[in-house]
Amino acid sequence: MDDEVKYVRRSQYRLRVMRSLEGEVKMPSEIAVDAEIFQNHISNTLGQLRNHGLVECINPEVKRGRLYRLTPEGEKIIKSL
Repeated sequence: MDDEVKYVRRSQYRLRVMRSLEGEVKMPSEIAVDAEIFQNHISNTLGQLRNHGLVECINPEVKRGRLYRLTPEGEKIIKSL
């Protein structure tokens, strides 16, 4: 888990996205506003966090209006930050 904490801390974008999703389910546009990050950076950051098992899309079958939340592992990491 320490490696994942370091991974999140190395990027302000990853840290902001994780904090925005803490206890929430949001669309990328909502995350962008909340985290004050441009939308195109949100998509890249969500992809990185998804690949590390920290974020999941709960409705991947839709093209628009996808919803994201922290995984249980992501919740543990955000609590330790």
